[in-house]
Amino acid sequence: MTGADPGLFGPDSVTWQTHGDPMMWIAGIRALYLQALHPRAVRGVLQNSDFRRDAWGRLLRTANFVGTTTYGTTEAAERAGARVRKIHSMLSATDPDTGERYRVDEPALLLWVHCAEIDSYLHVLRRSGFRLTDAEADRYIDEHRQSARLVGLDPGAVPANRAELAEYFEKVRPDLAAGCEAREVDDFLLRPPTHPLLIPAREVLWRRVAQLAYASLPPYAHELYGRPAPAPATVTRQLRLTGLLLRRVPARLRWQLPPKHILRAMARLGPHTRPAPYKLGR
Repeated sequence: MTGADPGLFGPDSVTWQTHGDPMMWIAGIRALYLQALHPRAVRGVLQNSDFRRDAWGRLLRTANFVGTTTYGTTEAAERAGARVRKIHSMLSATDPDTGERYRVDEPALLLWVHCAEIDSYLHVLRRSGFRLTDAEADRYIDEHRQSARLVGLDPGAVPANRAELAEYFEKVRPDLAAGCEAREVDDFLLRPPTHPLLIPAREVLWRRVAQLAYASLPPYAHELYGRPAPAPATVTRQLRLTGLLLRRVPARLRWQLPPKHILRAMARLGPHTRPAPYKLGR
């Protein structure tokens, strides 16, 4: 609709077309695995929340934040960012080895969380068959300096393309380790608490999803966790098959799940703004 607010990214962005893909859920789990490998970052999460009892809530809140910042109005996105910054500003964590007390909104920690998310979203989507050129992948990374700003980072200090993102990961790798906190996250992701009657479904369905997310991590992450993964070619086939199956579910049906960010964006801006991968490159 003429004059309607397109939000931070808008229908012409790579972000708009990619974030409606169902493989984003597997990418989100991969991001959790990757984020947990930074001891200071994961400590900030576990010391400030009951991760095991509220992990589902945390995952849904993250998904809601991504949906709001992607498809919501500019005002809604800015409001969501301000809420995150306010919460982070009140939280701190303690290094059990040194006794050091530090804020969870340290730029280095915020940057790690941001880069782990963006890398996971981009990696899983592309590897599962979502077609993005290298130029479009660079655009996607550059667009998300906006989301980095929302959580309190200086956009100029955030990787703007694949080369800068790869350089960042090389620089931060010496700081990564699979400590007890990372193993707690790993254990939760493989065996999340659930109703006794749902345990069989968890073992058959959820465990496979978590294992696929884990398998899609970079080799150094597998080495740190100490759990092997299938050969890369096997993982790619599994991701492509999973993407093929999930994308067969009609988008309109998937988008009915609350809070219906995409449907509300289409109602605001018009049906022609429907996210679809074929719109990229036009």
